[in-house]
Amino acid sequence: MELRQLGKSSIKVAPLALGGNVFGWTADEATSGRLLDAFVAAGFNLIDTADIYSSWVPGNSGGESETIIGRWLTRSGKRDKVVLATKVGMAMAPDRQGLSKAYILRAVEDSLKRLQTDHIDLYQSHKDDPATPLDETLAAYGELIRAGKVRIIGASNYPPERLQEARKLHTERGLPAYEVLQPDYNLCDRSDYESKLEPVVREQHLGVISYFSLASGFLTGKYRSEKDLANRARAERVRRYLNPRGWKILAELDRIAGALRATPAQVALAWLIARPALTAPIASATSLEQLNEILGAVRLKLAPADIEALNTASAY
Repeated sequence: MELRQLGKSSIKVAPLALGGNVFGWTADEATSGRLLDAFVAAGFNLIDTADIYSSWVPGNSGGESETIIGRWLTRSGKRDKVVLATKVGMAMAPDRQGLSKAYILRAVEDSLKRLQTDHIDLYQSHKDDPATPLDETLAAYGELIRAGKVRIIGASNYPPERLQEARKLHTERGLPAYEVLQPDYNLCDRSDYESKLEPVVREQHLGVISYFSLASGFLTGKYRSEKDLANRARAERVRRYLNPRGWKILAELDRIAGALRATPAQVALAWLIARPALTAPIASATSLEQLNEILGAVRLKLAPADIEALNTASAY
C-alpha cells in the first residue's frame, strides 16, 4: 500500500480515507464495526469523523460517530493501526460551538472520551469562526499539542485568506500551523478548490483530504433522474447535479469505467487520487460491498487521456 505524507508532518496515510459521517446515521453500530475492521484489514488507516456527526438524525445529539469509533477501537485493539481525524467547531448546542480557546479545550475532552483514546492524530477546525481571533484558536491547539492530546491540526471549510493569516501567525509568532485542508472537492465541485484553495495548498505544502468526494453519491451513477431520489437520505444534496453538466460527467465516467472494467465511483475517486497535491479523498460506505468498491479505486490507474477527458467533461 502506497503511503502519502500528510502535509509536512511525520504522519503517513493510505491514499483513501474512510468517512465516519454515516456511523450512527445510515450505518448502525454493528455495520460500522464491520466496515472499520475490513478497512484496516485491507491496509488502509485514515478514519475521518467529527464531534457533530450525526446530530441531524432524529433522536441524535451529536457524538454518535465518535462513540461508535471509540467502542470499536477499544474492542478491536487497533488504535495503533489507524490515523484518527476528528473536528470541532460546528454547533452541537447554543453554548457548544465555535473555535474559542475555552470551547476547544472543553470539546477535545469530550471527543477524547467518546473516542476512548488519549490523543487525536489530526484535529480540525470544522469551519472558520470569524467571531474568534485566529491567534486564540491556534494558541488553544498549541496547548493541546504540547499536552500530547493532539498531534497535528487541520482546517475544513476555510477561505484562502484565513489560511494565509494562520500561516502568518505561525511564521511570526510561532503558533501551530495548519498542516491539512479538508475541502469540498469532486468532479462536480471543482471551481472553488482549484481556483482559490489549491494555490494556497501548494504554497503552504498542505495535505488535502477532500470531502463529498463522490458528490453525495451522484458520481456513483445511481442517481440519474428525479425518480432515483425518492426516499434517499441525500436527495436534496444530489438534486443540484441533475443537469446537462452532471449528465455529461456521468457519461464520461461510464465510458472510462466500461473500458477499465471498473465502476463510475472507482473512476471518480481515482481521478481525485491522481490529482496533484491531494493526499487522500474521503469516501464513506454503508455496506461491505460498497467499501470494497471504493477501496478498489486505489488500484485503478487512469491514463493521462482519461484524466483529460474527465477534466473536459467537468469543465467549469
